[in-house]
Amino acid sequence: MVRKPASGLTEAEERIMRVLWDRGEASVREVADALDAKVAYNTVLTLLGILKDKGVVTHRKEGRAFIYRALLSETDAQSKAVDRLVQALFKGAPDALAAHLIKTADLDRDSLDALRSELDSKADDMAGKDR
Repeated sequence: MVRKPASGLTEAEERIMRVLWDRGEASVREVADALDAKVAYNTVLTLLGILKDKGVVTHRKEGRAFIYRALLSETDAQSKAVDRLVQALFKGAPDALAAHLIKTADLDRDSLDALRSELDSKADDMAGKDR
């Protein structure tokens, strides 16, 4: 029985995606080299194939090499990962995740002020929609 590919990125897939996000596009060799020999060439090739099957990368042929680029943006990957986290660990309540982070993260005054500003902006947006 063939397993359906996971919708999220594994840690190894994420490392490969980071190379593509940073570079825009890269060959298998360039990705393997960027990972500082932590991952073998054949493993990178296999993982890029999995990422292609998931629909998050594409490739083109250049000479004998395939050049890969991300179809999934880093922002979209972050959003999907946070959505999965909220569903899995916070019963679908993003405010519970936000409260948890505020309580447990080591935030300085500037970070708290930036969060307060984001909350105020969101509240203003919502108030404008209620009018």
